[in-house]
Amino acid sequence: MSARCTVLAFASFAACAGERVAGGAAAAHSAVRVVVVTHGQSSDPFWSIVANGVDDAAKTLGIRVEYQAPGTFDMVRMSQLIEAAVASRPSGLVVSIPDANALGPSVRAAVAAGIPTLSINSGDETWRDLGLLAHIGQTEYEAGKAAGARLAAAGAKRVVCVNHEVGNVSLDLRCRGLGDALKGAGATMQVLAVTLADPDDATQRIRGALAKDAAIDGLLALGPPAAVPMLAALRETGRLEKVAAGTFDLSSGVLAAVGDGELMFAIDQQPYLQGYLGVVLMAKYLETRAIPGGGQIIRTGPAFVTRETAAEVIALTEKGLR
Repeated sequence: MSARCTVLAFASFAACAGERVAGGAAAAHSAVRVVVVTHGQSSDPFWSIVANGVDDAAKTLGIRVEYQAPGTFDMVRMSQLIEAAVASRPSGLVVSIPDANALGPSVRAAVAAGIPTLSINSGDETWRDLGLLAHIGQTEYEAGKAAGARLAAAGAKRVVCVNHEVGNVSLDLRCRGLGDALKGAGATMQVLAVTLADPDDATQRIRGALAKDAAIDGLLALGPPAAVPMLAALRETGRLEKVAAGTFDLSSGVLAAVGDGELMFAIDQQPYLQGYLGVVLMAKYLETRAIPGGGQIIRTGPAFVTRETAAEVIALTEKGLR
């Protein structure tokens, strides 16, 4: 299979070897080609929403957009994808930056080559230093602080931050914000690392932490992959009604748990908007050489989904919009 897919007339998108090409029939005639490189696969429930936003923007604007991502959270492979994108000389580049130290040289090479580049999802603390046009996403530290404020208001005094992707700077910022908010409220926070490669092991780790420390009365998962084993551990230990728990990001299981009152909240960073606005802002920059605010963070979150709003959001997730 070729390294790049061919846009087919009257097709909304094509996919091959980790690359997704979006646009409509008009895209085949457009001189604009935008490459989107993220650390999340379009088959992942979260990143599929980002990809939906990318696809819809490409079809609306009639431009060619290619979505690429490594098969796993792999910064070496992601750097290679960015470098390959730069070598192909796209009109514009949209990237996520979960690790600026690892990806910085590749991203700076894009900027040095004169390719307009902006970031989405992760990179809110590094986009400006890398010379990017703007950043679209939630500010992770502030989102963590907002979660901490909610848990503290619920009475949590000893909270565990469940990190499923150690090394992702965005997740580290969430934990740091959580810890600072709790400290200000006289509460404490500890980080528990789990791995997605073995969900049963993740459940055991969380269950072990709960068994070891009966004073734990708050849990925050940094995404649905961590929320699933977290909920399983709470159920298995009989602590579901005794521990205030929340999570970042949405999934059908997470929203059901919020609707049932098993989770206090889910933090929605609105991934559809990240993908959609990333493409729209890049396309409009290429057309007008203008960017909102002359370059800034365009916030898509945090938006808190609670028991009162879960049903409405579930309907939107069924449409691939939330």
